[in-house]
Amino acid sequence: MKLNPPLLALAAGAFGIGVTEFAPMGLLPVIATDLGVSIPTAGLLISAYALGVMLGAPLMTLTTGRVPRRALLVGLAAIFTVGNLMAAVSTDYVMLLVARVVTSLNHGAFFGVGSIVAASLVPPNRQAGAVAAMFMGLTIATVVGVPLAAWAGDVLGWRASFWAIAGIGLIVMAALRLTLPKLPAPVGGDALAEVRVLGRGPVLSALALTVIGSSAMFTVFTYIAPILHEETHASIGFVTAMLVVYGLGLTVGNWLGGKFADRSVDRTLIITLASLAAILVVFAFIMPFAVPAPFVIFVWGVASFALVPPLQVRVMAAASDAPNLASSVNIGAFNLGNAVGAAVGGAVIAGGLGYPAVALAGAASAALGLVLVLFLTRKRAPATAPAIG
Repeated sequence: MKLNPPLLALAAGAFGIGVTEFAPMGLLPVIATDLGVSIPTAGLLISAYALGVMLGAPLMTLTTGRVPRRALLVGLAAIFTVGNLMAAVSTDYVMLLVARVVTSLNHGAFFGVGSIVAASLVPPNRQAGAVAAMFMGLTIATVVGVPLAAWAGDVLGWRASFWAIAGIGLIVMAALRLTLPKLPAPVGGDALAEVRVLGRGPVLSALALTVIGSSAMFTVFTYIAPILHEETHASIGFVTAMLVVYGLGLTVGNWLGGKFADRSVDRTLIITLASLAAILVVFAFIMPFAVPAPFVIFVWGVASFALVPPLQVRVMAAASDAPNLASSVNIGAFNLGNAVGAAVGGAVIAGGLGYPAVALAGAASAALGLVLVLFLTRKRAPATAPAIG
C-alpha cells in the first residue's frame, strides 16, 4: 500500500496500544519487586487490562456515536496518554491497577473505529489492506516496542517505560489531528441501531469465529517461554530470539492477510486456519529440536496474524450499515479469545498432558474455526471483501 499519512497515524496509535498492552509481561518481576507484591498479583495488571478492553469497547463506542471520527480518535488517544501518565506516577499497586484499567478503555474503540476510518480512506477493493496497514503498528510493537520497554524497565525502572509510552501517546494525538481529514459521525447512526445489528446471526457468527481464531493462537503463545525452556532446553537468549522471530512472522502474516482478504475473505480464512492447525501439529512434534524451531515458529506467527485482517473485515462487512459497535466488540472478542486460549493451555498443562498437547489443543481450536468457516460459506457464495460504510 502506498504511503498514506492518515494510515500511518492510525498505525502509530496501534503501535502505542500494542506496547502498553504487552510491555507489562516483560516488566512483571520489576513491578512486583518495587511495589512489594507477588508475581501472580502483578499479573492481575494484565488481566485488568483485558477486562477493561472487553468492557470499554461497547461502552466507549455506544456513548460516542455522534462524535466526529477525527475528534473521537484524538480523544481516545488522549485517554491512552492519561492512563500511561497515571501508571508512570503510580506510587502503589492499587493506583497502577486503576491506571491500567483507564488505559484499556480506549483500546477496543480505537481499533474498532480506527478500522472503519482506515477502510474509508481507500478504494473498496483495498479496504482489508488498509485495516492490515493499521494493525501493522500492533505487530511492530511486538517486535520492537515491547523488547525496548522491557529493556528500559530493567535499566531505568518500570516507570520509565510508561513515561515513554505516554510520550508516544502525545505524538499519536498530534499525528491524528494533523493527518486525518474531517470525518463526521455516521449519518443516522444511534446506539439502538448499533445494538440491533450486533444481534444479527452473521455478526454473531463472525464474532464467534474471532474468539476461536484468537484462542488457537494464544493457547500456545501464552506458554511459549516454558515450552522452549522445558522441551527445547533453550537458553534465555534463544527464547528472546524466538519471540522476535514470532513477532516478525506476525508482521508478515498481517500484511499477507490484508492482501489476500481483499481478494476473498472466506478463502483467506480457510487457508489460514488450515495452515495454522497443520503448523501447530508439526510444532508439537519438533519441540525438542532447536534447529527447525525458528522456521516453524516464524510460519506459526505468519498464520496466526494472517487471521486478523479478514476476521476484522468479516465483522465490519456483516454489520456494514452500523459497523462501529460490532467492529469495536470484535476487538473485545480477540481479547476474550486470548483469555480462553490461555485457560485451555493452562488446563492441558495442569492435567499433566505435557507441552506437546498444548500445541495439539491449539491445533484443535484452529480446526474448529475451519469447520465453522466451511459451514458458513456453504450457506452463501464465497465472500470477497465488500465495501464498508
